Amino acid sequence: MTIQMRSLAVRHPLVPFRPAPDAAPRGGGVSRAARLLAAAAVAGALVAGLALPAVGGAGLAVISASDELNLAPADLVEPPLAEKSTVLDARGNVIAQFYEEYREVVPLDQVADVMRTAIVSIEDDRFYEHGAIDLEGTVRALARNLSSGGVSQGGSSITQQYVKQVLLNSAKTEQGKAKALEASYARKLNELRHAMAVEKKYTKDQILEKYLNIAYFGAGANGVQAAAKRFFGRSAARLTLWQAATLAAAVQSPNDTDPSRGAAYQKRLLERRDVVLDRMAELGKITPAEAAAAKKRKLGYRGTSLPGGCEASPYPYFCLYVRNEILTDPAFGKTPQARSRFLNRGGLTIHTTLDPKMQAAADRAIRRRVHASDNPMAAEALVQPGTGAIKAMAASRRYASPARRNEISYNAVADMAHGGLTGFQAGSTFKTFTLITALKKGMKPDQGLTAGAGYRAPGYSAFKDCAGGNVGDPTWTVTNDEGSPGFKTLRTGTWASVNTFFLELEQRVGLCDTVRTAQSLGIKRADGKPLREVETFTLGVNEMDPVTVASAYAAIGARGKYCRPMAITRITDRGGKDSVWRPQCRQALEPEIADATADILSGVFTRGTMRNVGGIGRDAAGKTGTTDAYATAWFAGFTPDLAGAVSIGDPRGSQRYKLTGVTIGGRYYGSVVGADLPGPIWKDTMLAALKGVPATSFHPIDRARFSGCGDGCAPRRPTGERDGDRGGDRGGNGDGNGQVEVLG
Repeated sequence: MTIQMRSLAVRHPLVPFRPAPDAAPRGGGVSRAARLLAAAAVAGALVAGLALPAVGGAGLAVISASDELNLAPADLVEPPLAEKSTVLDARGNVIAQFYEEYREVVPLDQVADVMRTAIVSIEDDRFYEHGAIDLEGTVRALARNLSSGGVSQGGSSITQQYVKQVLLNSAKTEQGKAKALEASYARKLNELRHAMAVEKKYTKDQILEKYLNIAYFGAGANGVQAAAKRFFGRSAARLTLWQAATLAAAVQSPNDTDPSRGAAYQKRLLERRDVVLDRMAELGKITPAEAAAAKKRKLGYRGTSLPGGCEASPYPYFCLYVRNEILTDPAFGKTPQARSRFLNRGGLTIHTTLDPKMQAAADRAIRRRVHASDNPMAAEALVQPGTGAIKAMAASRRYASPARRNEISYNAVADMAHGGLTGFQAGSTFKTFTLITALKKGMKPDQGLTAGAGYRAPGYSAFKDCAGGNVGDPTWTVTNDEGSPGFKTLRTGTWASVNTFFLELEQRVGLCDTVRTAQSLGIKRADGKPLREVETFTLGVNEMDPVTVASAYAAIGARGKYCRPMAITRITDRGGKDSVWRPQCRQALEPEIADATADILSGVFTRGTMRNVGGIGRDAAGKTGTTDAYATAWFAGFTPDLAGAVSIGDPRGSQRYKLTGVTIGGRYYGSVVGADLPGPIWKDTMLAALKGVPATSFHPIDRARFSGCGDGCAPRRPTGERDGDRGGDRGGNGDGNGQVEVLG
């Protein structure tokens, strides 16, 4: 067997080079002690069936044996470190962070010198002197291992520790992780081959930087920057001597000295910290007096909360929407696992649409009228017409996972695909889709029909779903909440929200066409199931979420241009590459149809169900919604600049726990309708959200197209009847078979 020597001596000011006392002079050969150590290393390696390099003397020579010992360097595949992804609002403020491992990668010059000195002193004090392996530490460990019959002492250099962490982090299975940590000579040899390659590829400072960023310090903190913030609430650049010694102490056994786990663990960490300080003094890196003073300091662990996760976000429902948008969209990865890695490990900067001013407006408006402790829950979404940008998502309940009393663990504002549940029946907000269908079929705002006090389908074939099936129910009579029957125009029937009028109108324009109008405006059930195409579709028997309803009404405000709800505008990866998301829009309605709809719905504030609430001082339109027997209540409205939808219902089950005889926000309600709570919440939100935003007017209605009453003019009006009689806006469950209970 031949042995070759190669000098790998390195000088560095951080750890001054000090040759061993019996080392040969610089110009001489390797000392006798070094040769003995080398021989011992090789002999031990042969006993173990392996080959180990030996380093010794002033020349720090690596001993590489013959080819059969296979000591050639092996390239190390170094995947990017898992880094946190940061979510920003529309103004660039951090609102959430996602991570599998909480880590912030920093360059070495952003780590305090004392931290670098402490970690080298305790983990590998000859780091800047030896090559891929420290002979003294290796032979010492080898002797202990041979005497114990196993691997009881590591003797690993910082380079080898870095290699082990890379292999551990690269493992995708529990079996792979176990292999990366197994106590075997095969694993040690594999680490050594990789370490040799790493030492050839990087400078010592580069290796130390990589090690400090990959090391786990305990308490959920990966990397020195995260550890400095978690332990002491400061950056790695500002660490003091006693703090640096504490972090250096934590690296050896981070789980056994995890200060977040209690007093016993903190005691072990404190004892280990003092060992580090003693070692630094022994090596001459600090004075004994400095060590003594530092040892008098308490542990000082602050346990700063780790940022990240929607629980920690000030806007948890929007955060959940963004998270689920990425986790369910194939554009972010072909598999769920790939998408999860993309979000939680990718070091992304995610720019979003959330407007903090509008979000604050929604939060305040809800808190003013609904308490978190109330059984009924309010939720609101704000969407920008013409882009689909979600500007705010708010709810009266606090988000937490797992949920405790008066908290919820799902997205109250969105559909199931974005972390929500089944939603609430939307009630009479769906009458708008029947109104639009009538306008599309040529009816005029002042054209109408006669509505009775009750409506019963003339036959099963009076209503057909889009598959051609007969879904009329001649056995069930739908009635109005209040108000007189009689002739109603599209305007007055909408303002008064007359149930029987809209069932007559839906029968005339066609159920399927009404369903298709709704679908063209993005309407889909919150639970992802097909829309229930039943006779009472117009009364809102389908369960919806505020984001979807607000987006549909935003399309009317954008003169018929529907835009898919949008939360993400741009994603910047760790390398600085930008991916931009633009609005996904299509013309769902003729602009003139949307204008006529807005014109009619604006009267809801002045002559309809919202007349006692009033408008917002600028062009606005909307529709109240109350489901059968007061199960849920809604308001959906829009301006050309902003649209919003508010729902309220009991998450325990809206059909079981109705909005009757309830106290909400400290006020008792015999029953709750759309104008009682959702309407005022919407109004307060809009007043604050649009403050300072120049008012945009609705486009005038096309009088040439929509004036007159065609073949549906009003008969002579009976004495005493006025346009705008309140007929009630109660919808939902009117078909007798639509009582789908919402479970929260």
